[in-house]
Amino acid sequence: MTASTIRQMKQDIQQLTNEAANSNLPPFWLTDWLLYVIDKPAISLMTDEDYQLTDSEIEQFNAGVAKIRQGTPLAYLTGQQEFWSLTFKVNEHTLIPRPDTEILIEQVLTWINAQPNSVSPKRLLDLGTGSGCIAISLAHELNTKRSNSKIESWQVVAVDMSPEALKVAQHNAAINDVADIEFIQSSWYDELPSHDELLFDVIVSNPPYIDEADEHLARLVAEPISALSAPNHGLADIETIVGQAPKYLRVGGLLAIEHGFDQGDAVRKLFVDSNFESVHTVQDYGGNDRVTLGRI
Repeated sequence: MTASTIRQMKQDIQQLTNEAANSNLPPFWLTDWLLYVIDKPAISLMTDEDYQLTDSEIEQFNAGVAKIRQGTPLAYLTGQQEFWSLTFKVNEHTLIPRPDTEILIEQVLTWINAQPNSVSPKRLLDLGTGSGCIAISLAHELNTKRSNSKIESWQVVAVDMSPEALKVAQHNAAINDVADIEFIQSSWYDELPSHDELLFDVIVSNPPYIDEADEHLARLVAEPISALSAPNHGLADIETIVGQAPKYLRVGGLLAIEHGFDQGDAVRKLFVDSNFESVHTVQDYGGNDRVTLGRI
């Protein structure tokens, strides 16, 4: 690509987008990548069309386009992703936060808001925290935005088996001014005590849930497969989380898990078999089963 002004770049991006019409390339990725490279707001695409890109900007843009066409998500090029009301650093050690996961945040906050206030601290556990987007978003809402309206404070614990992912999550907590999270390296519950005084009021998780044989995994070449797929048709990790949750939840506590669009029936059965009550599944923005919740 030899274009050098925003106007010319827009024309070439349109051509590239037309060529990629039958692929899974989101059309806005190339435009967003251009804006990132030239460090300008979106309005400049209309108001600053004569802006002349430098040789290094053109080189960076072209290199990024090549990576995108090879399957690298835009967020890995920019190193960040918007989620909830915050910005999160992401890299090859973490999944990229997705809009559907905000359903999990919404449902947990709705449940918490419906509970009676308490003067004692509450505890929330995020299993497989990755970038930390769930734990940090919830801690931000519970302890920052609503500090004046809620009597209780929340102690948030976030675990992940990957030390590299935990480093990213800790960084994300810092840049979003969320200090009240304890990060622990653990495979699910393995490193957590189950003493009565350390039980949790809420456990949340967005675990690996894609079937290892799913053909769509081949397209997700950049993200860590271990954070995406699981044995037993994608249910193995969910089985572990649900089955052990009663040992770590207070009586009346909530378990909320994100899962695949076709796993609602199976996940609800796991909840019921582990003696959870009020078990129900909430759909995502596309009308697919996405989050199952239950109370112990």
